[in-house]
Amino acid sequence: MNRLKKGDQVYIISGKDKGKLGTISQIVSDEKILVDGINLAKKHVKPNPNKNETGGIIEKEMPIHSSNAMIYNSKTKKPDRVGVLKLKDNKKVRVYKSTGEQIDL
Repeated sequence: MNRLKKGDQVYIISGKDKGKLGTISQIVSDEKILVDGINLAKKHVKPNPNKNETGGIIEKEMPIHSSNAMIYNSKTKKPDRVGVLKLKDNKKVRVYKSTGEQIDL
């Protein structure tokens, strides 16, 4: 079970965007995630008249490693670790390690 999922609010713990909050917009692979407004890079784009695209320099979100982000606990207002708890009906749920509360309700 992945500990981070699309839509989770995360706190960046390392890199050039350390200390910022963002929401996961896409899981690229098991280890890479895209976070809104985090790790922006400037990309040079050629104009493409067939698709009516103008060229220029655009800012694009680049993937970061999932170990550089921690889930943000909105109740404690701090980043938190994620644990996986197995319920009686053999369902796995994600919980905050500090409080033990379920993340997915």
